[in-house]
Order: sequence, then C-alpha cells, then structure tokens
Amino acid sequence: MLSGKYTPLFLFLLLMISCSPKEEKTETIGEQIFDWHTQSNADKIAFKHLDLDIKVSFENKQISGCALWTIDNNKALDSLKLDTDGLGIDSVFVDGKKAGFRIGTFVEHLGKPLIIPVQKTSKQVMICYKTGEHPRALQWLTPQQTGGNAHPFLYTQSESIYARSWIPCPDGPGIRFSYNARVEVPKELMAVMSAENPQQMNDSGVYHFKMDIPIPAYLMALAVGDIRFRTIDKRTGVYALPEMIGKASNELEDMGKMVTKAEELYGPYRWGRYDVIILPPGFPIGGMENPKLTFATPTILAGDKSLVNLIAHELAHNWSGNLVTNATWNDFWLNEGFTMYFERRLTEAMNDKSYADMLWELGYQDLEHTVEDLGKESTDTHLKLNLTSRDPDDGLTDIAYEKGALFLKLIETEIGRPKMDSFLRNYFDEHAFKSVTTEEFVQYLYQHLMNNHPELESKLSIHEWIYGPGIPSNAPRADQERFKKVDMARKQFLSGTPAKDLETKNWTTYEWLQFLRTIPKPLKLEQMKLLDDTFHFTQSGNCEIADIWFVNSIAAGYEAAYPAMDKFLSSVGRRKFIEPLYEEMMKTGKQEMAKTIYEKYRGNYHPLAQMTLDKTINKK
Repeated sequence: MLSGKYTPLFLFLLLMISCSPKEEKTETIGEQIFDWHTQSNADKIAFKHLDLDIKVSFENKQISGCALWTIDNNKALDSLKLDTDGLGIDSVFVDGKKAGFRIGTFVEHLGKPLIIPVQKTSKQVMICYKTGEHPRALQWLTPQQTGGNAHPFLYTQSESIYARSWIPCPDGPGIRFSYNARVEVPKELMAVMSAENPQQMNDSGVYHFKMDIPIPAYLMALAVGDIRFRTIDKRTGVYALPEMIGKASNELEDMGKMVTKAEELYGPYRWGRYDVIILPPGFPIGGMENPKLTFATPTILAGDKSLVNLIAHELAHNWSGNLVTNATWNDFWLNEGFTMYFERRLTEAMNDKSYADMLWELGYQDLEHTVEDLGKESTDTHLKLNLTSRDPDDGLTDIAYEKGALFLKLIETEIGRPKMDSFLRNYFDEHAFKSVTTEEFVQYLYQHLMNNHPELESKLSIHEWIYGPGIPSNAPRADQERFKKVDMARKQFLSGTPAKDLETKNWTTYEWLQFLRTIPKPLKLEQMKLLDDTFHFTQSGNCEIADIWFVNSIAAGYEAAYPAMDKFLSSVGRRKFIEPLYEEMMKTGKQEMAKTIYEKYRGNYHPLAQMTLDKTINKK
C-alpha cells in the first residue's frame, strides 16, 4: 500500500530536484557551536534544500507526504540525523533507492531523532511520513472555532522547536535551507506559506511555493483555510477570512509606509513582498515573523490602528531574526532585543518620540515584573541564557525583549543616534543571512564601536548586562511626559474627582494602559462602576484595554464585567491575554469559575496555550 501511494510522488520530487533553486551560500560565523536543541547532525552534513510535497487532511487532522532533502555529506558520515517529534515514518529513500532507518531514543523537549544510513556520495534523502496525534506546531480549527466561518482552518507555529512535529528536519535556528513545496488541500480552501504566495484561490486545491532564500526551520509556516487577499501597495497586502478581510485591510493600510520607514532606518527589505495574514482567534501569540508572510493575531484589529505597532515588531524581524539570526536559543535576545529596539525606533518614525516613550516605559514595567517573578539573581534574567536540557520556550520572556532592547538603547544614549544607526545598519549588512552567537556580537561590538570609543567600557558595563542578573543600574528610562499627566488624572480620581471630569480626551491606548495598570488592585466596587459607566471598559473593542480591565474586575469582584470576560475568553486565544485572566481567578479564590470557563473553551486554544493553562488550572 505504501509503495503504491508514494511512487508517483517520488517521481514528482525527483523532477523537483532538477528545478530546485541554486544554493545561496550561508554560513555560521566563527567556529561551529553546539546547539543542544537539535538532535540532527547538521553541523557535519550540509542540508542545502528541501522539496516538500504534502497533503492536508482535515478529516484525519493530519499532514502526510514526503520531505526530500538535498544534502552534501562532504565529511563522509555513515548516517544522517533529523529531528522529529511524534511523526510516523512510512518509508525512506536515499538517492532514489529505498533505505532502512531507525528511530532514536526519546529526549524530553526534543523528541526522537530519525537516523538514516548514507554514504559520502549521497545527495538526496527522502522521508515519507505523517504527523502524529498531537503535533505541537499545528492547530486544527473547526468552522465554529474560526469565528463563524463555514470552513475549517489550519495554521502552524514552528517557533521555537516545533517544526519537527510536522516536518522531519534539522530544527535549529542556526541551520538554514531553501525550500520548494507542493501542498494539496480541500478544493474549497487556500494554502499560504512563508514563501512566494498565491493571491487567490484556485480550482485544484494544489498550491506551489518557493522560498529561495535559506531560512531556519522555525520560520517554516503554513496556513490553510477560506482565505482572501487584498493588496495594500505594490509589495504589501493582507490575507484574512472573508468576514475579516475588510477590517484587516483598513487597519493595516499604512503597512507599505511602514516598510519604507524601516528601510530608511536600517537598509533595504530583502525578502520581496511583505504580507500579513490575520489568523483566527486561537493564535497563541501576537505575531510570528515568518518570512514574506507575517502571521498575526486578530487582537490587533482595534478599529483605530492603535495596536499596529505589533506589525512594526514583526516587520523589524526581517532584519533582526530573519536576516541575522540567533545561532542557538541561548542567544535569543539577539533576535528579540534587537527587534524590540527596532520596533520602538520605527514606531517613533511613524508617530513621534512621546508616543514611543510610552512604549519604552510600559516595557520597562514589564521587565520589572518579569525580574520579580523570575528572581533578581536568577540566571534566567541574563541576556545570554543556559537552556541546556530545558524547553527553549523557557527563554521566551521579557528578558530577551525588554532587557535586550534597553541594552541597545543604552548604547544609543552613550554614542548618539547617528553613530548607533550606522553601527546597526553595518551589522545587518555584514551578517546578512548568517547566524550569530552572543560572543560573536560582543566581538563585533568591540571591533566596530568600543575600540574607537574606549571610554564606553566603564559606561556600558557590557558583562553586567549580558552575563549578569536583573536590571543593571545604568538602564535608561524613557521620558515620562505623557504618563505624568496620566498619573495626575489617576490621583485626582482616587481623591474623589468624578471620572467624567478627568482630562482624558486625547488619550491613546497606552495612556489608558498606564492608568489601568496603576490604579489600586482591588479597586472599590463603586469606583469600578464609576469608571465603567464613564469609559465603558467592559465593552471595549481594544483587547489590550479590555484584558487589563478584566484582570482588575476579577480582583475587585466586579461581576458586571464577567459576561463580557466570558465572551472574551471564548474568542481570544492569545496567551498574553488569557493567561493573566485565569491566573487572577486562581489566586483570588475564583478557582471554580476558572475551571468552568476553561473547560468550556480549552478546545479553542492552541496546544501551546493549553500546555501552560493546564498547569495553571490544575495546580493545587
């Protein structure tokens, strides 16, 4: 049965080899470093290109097909190793001939390596496989879970090491490869990937993709559903469900301008098109910087463009992360810290300094809370992490994002913005399509900046920032101009000034977040009602504002907000929002309410969110 199923597919993939794009040279700077989070032997065998041919079955909730790897075994190894997590391996072919294989021992967090005998002359290795029962990268949505659409939906989330749960691959951030893909889906649905994409549905249900720039596995991405596309300008556009496409295109109408502003800061956008797909509500994170096609949460569609700085963040990743990538997950701050700094600079360019200052200050507050939660002396508050034998998601905290960004902000403060911009642009240009370790960045920093400014040694305290805990004492703090007015209004309200008399007319989302973050918790019920009657927080369409209001409502026992909160938890899957709500219920004596709501809506959440919330809800 298996032989008959895959023989035509095998011939198709052999044809694809001859059409594969010419290899684009990539490298890891310096000596090969050890990445604990991959069991592949990509440090010794070069994985040049992937030809992927898969079928998506919603009936079976399964992806099946073949992955054909073009390799260079110049060190004459006798076996090739790939990362897998729950995959069922049907057959393996080496240079067109059926070959044996074995599955290695399971390692927690990493899955099981697939081990295939090869020879020095081996050039192509094909694995025919299917996904397992609970692949962590995939979320299968029923029509009801898409928010009312008549069709099901599938999307992937491969970061950090989840690509191995839907593709047998060398799954490490320092390992790059190009790819072509053929994806078969139900005829009434459309497929898009982190590649060159179609802009309309076809009649066959078969879609072809090409990514000729080598990328790491965590940037492999696929979405399948009743998807529509609208153009924004000649190189940007948006995909979304039909009922969401109008709102999405209106909200993101300035995206083309944003790309141009980003180029003015740090050089050309090198990925061709920049499109965004607005996913159904269960998407567990804000956005994912998949090349050519950012995956984004619908929670950014506030109706007033107030939350599109998330797009600024994902766009910035096309320089810091996609272009210059952290070599291992221990160096994650090189992706997120640089991107957060870039995002704030881009947000300032699109708005003004006072607007960006609010984001810097809110980020500083988030960093303080994270340090408090992790422990001021915890090694997990270092920029350079040690995630050996651990889930790399343990490093996905505000340390990488906010502490990393503050370190770059400190450098800018000391050397001035023109020199900082020149330094960063050269860094992106010289390391384009390469992977970098923290130590290599520090070496570059000394060679291209510190050696010319020896006085910076004592001012920057580089070792303390990168290899030390907590928030260093020389961390810069943003101007508080706009938040001082917010703080004054809060004090006036708490002193008895009616809510309607507060000076809030021109407040943005971020002024409101500052106000709601800093009011006492729990607030008196009568004060909660006064605020709600005046500003209608319970009915807010802004997820950032609604979420923190619901947290405060739980703390205060403000039951008038509970029905809206229940609806919110049924339709929002972003971990940033749902986790604090369940945590607040659990710690304020509302455990039964948390369990009841979670039991109703658990199926709407992504597997990654489920893993976290299962622990939160079931803890004793």
